[in-house]
Amino acid sequence: MAAAMMRAAAQRCTEVRASGQAKVAPAAAQLPLAPEETYQYQAEVDRLMDMIVNSLYSNREVFLRELVSNSSDALDKIRFVALTDSDAYKTGEDLEIRIRANPEEHTVTIEDTGIGMTKDELLSSLGTIARSGTAKFAEAVKESQGDANLIGQFGVGFYSSFLVADRVKVQTKSNDDDTQWVWESAAGSHSFKVKADESGDRLPRGTRVTLYLKEDAHDIADDKKLASLIKQYSEFISFPIKLWSSKQETERVIDEEATEKKRQEAKEAAEKEGKEAPAEVEPVMRTESKTVQDWTVQNDNKPLWTRSPKEVTKDEYDQFFKLTFKEFLEPLGVSHFNVEGTIEFSAMLFVPGMAPFEQQDMMQRQRNIRLFVKRVFISDEFDEDLLPRWLGFMKGIVDSSDLPLNVSREILQESRVVRTIRKQLVRRSLDMLKEIAGRPEEDGKSDYLTFWEAFGKMLKLGAVEDQANKGVIAELLRFPSSKSGESLTSLKDYVGRMKEGQEAIYFMAADSREAAAAAPFVEGLVARDYEVLFLTEPIDEVVMQNVAEFDGKKFSDVSRDELDMGDGEDASKKAEEAAAQYKDVIDFMKETLGDKIEKVTVSQRLADSPCALVTSKFGWSANMERIMKSQTMGDSRAMEYMRGRRSLEINPDHPVVQALQSKVSSSAPDAKAMTELMYETALVTSGFSVDSPKEFANRIYSMMANGQAGGAAAPQQAQSVDPEVLGADKDDPWRQ
Repeated sequence: MAAAMMRAAAQRCTEVRASGQAKVAPAAAQLPLAPEETYQYQAEVDRLMDMIVNSLYSNREVFLRELVSNSSDALDKIRFVALTDSDAYKTGEDLEIRIRANPEEHTVTIEDTGIGMTKDELLSSLGTIARSGTAKFAEAVKESQGDANLIGQFGVGFYSSFLVADRVKVQTKSNDDDTQWVWESAAGSHSFKVKADESGDRLPRGTRVTLYLKEDAHDIADDKKLASLIKQYSEFISFPIKLWSSKQETERVIDEEATEKKRQEAKEAAEKEGKEAPAEVEPVMRTESKTVQDWTVQNDNKPLWTRSPKEVTKDEYDQFFKLTFKEFLEPLGVSHFNVEGTIEFSAMLFVPGMAPFEQQDMMQRQRNIRLFVKRVFISDEFDEDLLPRWLGFMKGIVDSSDLPLNVSREILQESRVVRTIRKQLVRRSLDMLKEIAGRPEEDGKSDYLTFWEAFGKMLKLGAVEDQANKGVIAELLRFPSSKSGESLTSLKDYVGRMKEGQEAIYFMAADSREAAAAAPFVEGLVARDYEVLFLTEPIDEVVMQNVAEFDGKKFSDVSRDELDMGDGEDASKKAEEAAAQYKDVIDFMKETLGDKIEKVTVSQRLADSPCALVTSKFGWSANMERIMKSQTMGDSRAMEYMRGRRSLEINPDHPVVQALQSKVSSSAPDAKAMTELMYETALVTSGFSVDSPKEFANRIYSMMANGQAGGAAAPQQAQSVDPEVLGADKDDPWRQ
């Protein structure tokens, strides 16, 4: 809407004659040549100018970026014209931009040897806001199927001059016009002036913009300040940017006074000795410091990303990465590529050699991707537009002329171009990570392990958030396992080691590798030589739920009921027989524990433990329940619902279960206490928390006291404990 308003307002640009009558300005070619002509902006343009100056740009120092960009456009134009017009360079072949500060007069001048402007072009380009000669030129080139290599189509860049200047003067000379023209306007003014330049300060060809700085911007009229801004915003412009700068130089000169003194001393010495004084003595030299001013090129380094990747050395990539992103370690990987087609752009992506010192910084808004448009730095605040959050650790450069920007040139708009670039960056990032993962170890060190320790959590986030790429990301995931020792394993390697007939990828979630390895659920699997992945980070279970399968193998949580271990009919038959044999124990335990559990079953997964608590298919695992409880805003009702139903599995081959069967058969009074203690112990070993730690502790103390009573004398403090609580059978294995 704003652009439409600007176009409409620009069409109503009016001329103010000496009579003071305002009317619509005729075409520039129809205007009589006059010493000076004043044009008044319509009210809408005044308002939009005020918006530009006061609120459109967040950093007023971008004025230099805009003016240098305009100069680069003008140089691109004359270079393009020269391809078909051999006379274009008769007014000068040097294509360059010159910037000069005058601290005494508080001015900054930006001059180029570009195409320049006629009076018509001056009025249409600088007399309006949303119409630019560059946009028109780009349209003409498109129609002719040429390539002017333009940035263009920003519209309001020139007016950023008024962010720092009270007054702006533009002098311009085109090959198509014998007259050099001057455009002048002041900040806050409702008008601009155009006249033939009679100053005698003629340009062979091109445009010179002189900024008369505001009082609070006088510090900009400094060559060091300008050099810093050029380096920040325009270091990689394809034309040389020359800055009039001063530097201190030293030279050796004759010290006349010291030399004359030396001559006199030599003469006096000769007279004393009756000799003839020497005609000359060796002059005495001294070092003088002087200030030298000259044009110095500020952007003599060709942008690395514009070169062919084959021409760039590893050392050049490393140095560029360290200098550009203030890193001190070499990158683990580099992806340098050019995309050509309907959308063209160049990019370099780097995988850092280490994570930020503050890990949480990776999840905050990053400034890792620097956006350029035809080598003009635009911003480093568009990371989330160009890369998904899970690739926020990547650092790099993106340079394209096709990127859509709004009038401020600082807020990226959603578009097909952005989506295409984003898709390419993600694909190239994944390709680079796969290349790093495939590197062999050197001196016992793995580049990918270094990467994984720094950024592995980010890839796990990607497996959850990026549905389109979760399959590729899954190939890059690493986990400890029951067969990996102290190292990690990939899912591909896990599948490669699977036993014949194994249909699932088994995993156990816990808060540490040790806890996962000690969990009762993995006992039977390990005993059968199955490999179990150990998930030790909070996001791991969510990753498994989201990825669901790998290489056609589904993920299976070993802590849930209905675990299929592929044991076949014989094992199932054996379990049925055990269930029948222990039916009285199963019924007794269910009756004793009541609603605490859904059912009691004979386990096929337990080997060394007497019992374990497994969760239903859709409820939280013990690990997830622990994580959710740690959330301060947890909803207790929702937690109770998501907890799901738990089942108690018993190991019929374990002495404790056999002892309980004996007690149940004999109606021993302590059978219930033993059942409660088995249940609470199963809670702990299965990763859950005990509902009443005090009652659990009392049962343990009772067991300890009973054990002491069967052996040496019990300690004094344990005498009040009833020794019959857990039974007094001397051969009871529960007491051993």
